[in-house]
Amino acid sequence: MSAGLKVLAPGLHTTVQDLGRPGYQAIGVPVSGALDGVSLRLANALVGNPPGTPALEILMSGPTFEVAADTVRVALAGAGTSLAIGPEKARVVAGQSATLPGGEVIEVVVGRQSACCYLAVEGGITVPLVLGSASTYVRAAIGGLDGRALRRSDFVPLATARASHRAELRLSSPIAATGDQPIRVVLGPQQEYFIEEAVAAFLGAEFRISQSADRMGMRLDGPFLQHRHGWDIVSDAIMTGAIQVPGSGQPILLLADHQTTGGYPKIATVISADLPVVGRRRPGDALRFAPVTVETAEQLCRTEERRLAELVAALEPVRAGHALDLGSLYDGNLISGVVSGVE
Repeated sequence: MSAGLKVLAPGLHTTVQDLGRPGYQAIGVPVSGALDGVSLRLANALVGNPPGTPALEILMSGPTFEVAADTVRVALAGAGTSLAIGPEKARVVAGQSATLPGGEVIEVVVGRQSACCYLAVEGGITVPLVLGSASTYVRAAIGGLDGRALRRSDFVPLATARASHRAELRLSSPIAATGDQPIRVVLGPQQEYFIEEAVAAFLGAEFRISQSADRMGMRLDGPFLQHRHGWDIVSDAIMTGAIQVPGSGQPILLLADHQTTGGYPKIATVISADLPVVGRRRPGDALRFAPVTVETAEQLCRTEERRLAELVAALEPVRAGHALDLGSLYDGNLISGVVSGVE
């Protein structure tokens, strides 16, 4: 029997994702891939995988699995999330790997302020590649497990049936939430299609993510953004992070599964360094935007890549949880009822 994870409960929207399938937008195929590429890469680093190894993206509500392998090493990445292991619900916090035996039950616990996290398994998930990627694009039913989100009783196939023998790893510091961080944007490419007051409102007001939000994009509730001479343009290319404004005057922030072309003017584009931050937000969360130049956006991208590399380089081994640290016990004077008989 092949190794895998049996799905006991699928969660709200759990899909196989990697870093996407770039290079096919010209023929109408979105890049897709992880909403939060930073957390995906951290989860993979914790279990010893290459950065783009397919893992499970978990949105809003976590799944529950039974291990169908000799042993598996798993790690979760995402602020405010944890793993509950076995009937005792023993917790393993996000940012730390754990090795589990066959038959063990693991539940991904997603906090009320969390929107997105990633469960990586040592060796990765083995599903057929479509155009070079395992990423699930539900609208076209390609990638992942039959091109869809997980369902109860699914079997997620794994590359290895036994975890390697090594120490567990953890991040040197907890994964920080980024709920209050302004989202930085480069204005345009159709900024001139909006009156000056609309641009000022976009940059000065607070927006709320509506309930109409998924991997394709987020509709934002906020001030009406008035166009200068209508809202129809000749359809042009769309990139992840583009913020288009239809006739309703309410912006739509486009995410990993966005359409490849569109005919609404785009008031701004989220910089690549902040796309993972957007991916961690959930309906009802507030968004504020701050403008930066293209040059600053490029520098912030390089800075974020260096920060991620430093986090991975600083991964540290986890001391075995069940081993007694006798030195600490003695130093803390925690042994009572025993005397040496020597004054």
